[in-house]
Amino acid sequence: MKYQGLSAQQLGDLLTVCFNMSGKDRNITILVDVPDAKSPDCSDWRFRRQLALDWQRLIAQNFAGKKTGRLFYYPNVGANNGDLPETMYELCKSPAEFIAEGLHINNPVTATAEILTQAHIVLAMTQFSATAPLKVLAKKYLFRGATMPDFTEPMLPALALDYQKVNDRVMYIKERLDKAVAVTYRFTTPVGKFKFHADTRFRTAHASSGLMPKPGMVGNLPSGEAYIVPYEGEIERETSESQGIIPVQFEDEIVLYQIEKNRAVAVQSKGAHSQRERTMLQQEPAYGNISELGFGVLEAFGVKAVGSILLDEKLGVHIAFGRSEHFGGIISPDSFNRKKNVVHIDRVYIPECQPDIQIESVNLRYENDSTETVMRDNVYAF
Repeated sequence: MKYQGLSAQQLGDLLTVCFNMSGKDRNITILVDVPDAKSPDCSDWRFRRQLALDWQRLIAQNFAGKKTGRLFYYPNVGANNGDLPETMYELCKSPAEFIAEGLHINNPVTATAEILTQAHIVLAMTQFSATAPLKVLAKKYLFRGATMPDFTEPMLPALALDYQKVNDRVMYIKERLDKAVAVTYRFTTPVGKFKFHADTRFRTAHASSGLMPKPGMVGNLPSGEAYIVPYEGEIERETSESQGIIPVQFEDEIVLYQIEKNRAVAVQSKGAHSQRERTMLQQEPAYGNISELGFGVLEAFGVKAVGSILLDEKLGVHIAFGRSEHFGGIISPDSFNRKKNVVHIDRVYIPECQPDIQIESVNLRYENDSTETVMRDNVYAF
């Protein structure tokens, strides 16, 4: 190994703290997707496959007789949070150069349902996020899981955080989101100032703090955010009040999404990226659903951006578009016109991700009409 990975003790500590792992948890299952002609291999993808293999070996060498580490590979689904395939493979030889087209050759195949039924803890080290489908499947098959999409070597130190302290900070935000009936964002950009009002009535917030102690729970690793799905208007005669403008930076262009009733219904800006996003909204209205309001906390623990959404979204404010049913919303893969377009995509508002957009303020409004500022000038107010 050329990198400094986790020791057996560190891996054991991580699993124990995050999953409340006990002697009853014998089956630790690792899932990995593999490249194909449409989604070619890359160094970070190869690193994740190696990391998965190393963790399986650590489990086999250091928990012999107590834990079983099984490693399954599957053809990538081509998009973040797309449904998992019905079958997966255990490889008979080194996976280093394997691609999806060769998985079926001389490798044992197992139904995904069977794999998850037998698993106590599931770790998904994938190129394309499996968070949404595994959140749904965990409730059905009652495993605990962590997803690590786009995990890269620079993120390894974030696995050594004190996740009990991370949990404390996450819960501070969650408790406020639970009480809030609205969240108002004010943005400052080179093309003007904009306001987005998010309706959070009828919703409960979620804590993704790295602690998944109960069956049916799935979260990210590294972790550290509280989040809530805006109200999407599913109650009869209760229209969603989410509306305004959400700016998102693509390279040097600021795309301005016009939000009405919690959907991006138009793009007000001009440019190549704006036109592409406008076309996507026309082809896939579900893509415009505002599916998550996220508040990451790891910057307070000294964690820095690494260029991966998995970690970077945990550093500050983010707003997601697309699928929401895995978080308690109503937009599911069936809401999209084409399966390949199913997506849950986070737009992260930190300088490393969107340097030309500043969060001027984020305010929560409660049922008694009192308000609380939780962020000002890109910095949390607590």
